[in-house]
Amino acid sequence: MFTGIVLGTAEIQCIHLGTDFKTHQLQFPPAWLQGLEIGASVAHNGCCLTVTRIEGQSVSFDLIDETLKVTNLGQLQVGQRVNIERAARIGDEIGGHLMSGHVHGVCVITAIERSPDNVAVWFEVPTPWQTYLMPKGYIALDGVSLTVGTVKANQFCVHLIPETLNRTVFGMRQVGDWINFEIDPQTQAIVDTVTRLTTLAVSD
Repeated sequence: MFTGIVLGTAEIQCIHLGTDFKTHQLQFPPAWLQGLEIGASVAHNGCCLTVTRIEGQSVSFDLIDETLKVTNLGQLQVGQRVNIERAARIGDEIGGHLMSGHVHGVCVITAIERSPDNVAVWFEVPTPWQTYLMPKGYIALDGVSLTVGTVKANQFCVHLIPETLNRTVFGMRQVGDWINFEIDPQTQAIVDTVTRLTTLAVSD
């Protein structure tokens, strides 16, 4: 379980290729290694991955075919960076919202609007998911817990403060980039339940 409060970004040092399979080796700062063990869960751009090897400050993670298909992790190259979050622990402060690390898919950045103190980023989400978007609702984008701003059909925006831009990969993002998204599970459960009950009522 994660909260969408990203620790920072880590650089991909090496990528080992297999058949519909990759292993990413990342460089972690010493503070992130405390208590980290093989088998631990760590979110990369919001996608929950399992630690498979630790060698000094180098930490490895395996990406299977489904991960490569559904997320933006398969597009990454050596030298690029990813948002990193360690799994939440009982008793930790929850500054964002509860997330599973199970990415629903990718959305594309369609526009970036800049002002002196914040940035508004617009995204286009695949049509089946637009029903879960609502102003002031939660969404996770590349593992960052964010609040939805304006919603227009299958597009929406979020507002990013300088700290978010400095701490995450959003400071490097451009129009046309693909971003992992995870719909807030509570929102999804409520929308699905209401839709199902409405359908049953109409059919009766």
